[in-house]
Amino acid sequence: MTDRFDCYYCRDNLHGKKYVMKEEKHVCTKCFNKLCANTCAECKRPIGADAKELHHKNRHWHEDCFRCAKCYKPLASEPFNARDDGKIMCGKCGSREDGNRCQGCYKVVLPGSQNVEYKSKVWHEECFTCFDCKQPIRSQSFLTKGEDIYCAPCHDKKFAKKCFHCKQVRVTRGVCAHTRFQLGVPALGSRAFLCPSQPISSGGISYQDQPWHSECFVCHTCRKTLAGARFTSHEDHVYCVDCFKTDVAKKCNGCKNPITGFGHGTNVVHYEGFSWHEYCFNCKKCSLSLASKRFVINGDHIFCPDCAKKV
Repeated sequence: MTDRFDCYYCRDNLHGKKYVMKEEKHVCTKCFNKLCANTCAECKRPIGADAKELHHKNRHWHEDCFRCAKCYKPLASEPFNARDDGKIMCGKCGSREDGNRCQGCYKVVLPGSQNVEYKSKVWHEECFTCFDCKQPIRSQSFLTKGEDIYCAPCHDKKFAKKCFHCKQVRVTRGVCAHTRFQLGVPALGSRAFLCPSQPISSGGISYQDQPWHSECFVCHTCRKTLAGARFTSHEDHVYCVDCFKTDVAKKCNGCKNPITGFGHGTNVVHYEGFSWHEYCFNCKKCSLSLASKRFVINGDHIFCPDCAKKV
């Protein structure tokens, strides 16, 4: 004869049935749900025998109810922060509520530890890493793109414009972290306070919506730097004024001097492959300006219609 195996409360035989051990007592699921089940701290309903139960400091939750009080992210298998007001939060939301949590790992930044502070946020020094190469930035220069932080080399490789001439990266201004140790004041910790740095390399210029290194923006002929100087362009090349006059500019068919487009010679008249300064486009006989007027060509000279009849 088999010994009886009964529910502690209702005395139903438990052989071949599902049961729960509660304080070393065998309890059928019906009695457990009715008499023994813990109440979920979130939804206030009993946590039945068939439900997965989570507990922390004498509080109990259904698995689906154990969520961040701020963003409602499920925390059954995630790190969480139990606050003094009873709220359960994920590490990220907890760090926003509590300014002394690392923005990288969401763990507490202990007083006296070495850390980095930027825009009212704080990181463990080893957690303040480049978004691209994942290496700690420490006291190096860095730049941001949206919410992401990059060391200067990774930012330049990914985002910096390339010089139109040499096709090399044009480096921009970064931010550097100067680590300052608060000796004798351990409660303040050791922090890297962030400040503007100097440009990593010499600055560049922009011409026709293209970036150039200042050392690359030179005259095509004499190689003299054009930054801050008068220049002009011709067929994708840039020239200083002197070289443009000598090597590139067309000669006026009237005065035989270069037509540069600078100063008094800005306006130009073109006709059948010849060019004139506007102030040189005059009747050979009466010197009447013929710009925007009828004229007659006779050999290398131009005449107004009246003088042309007398030639």
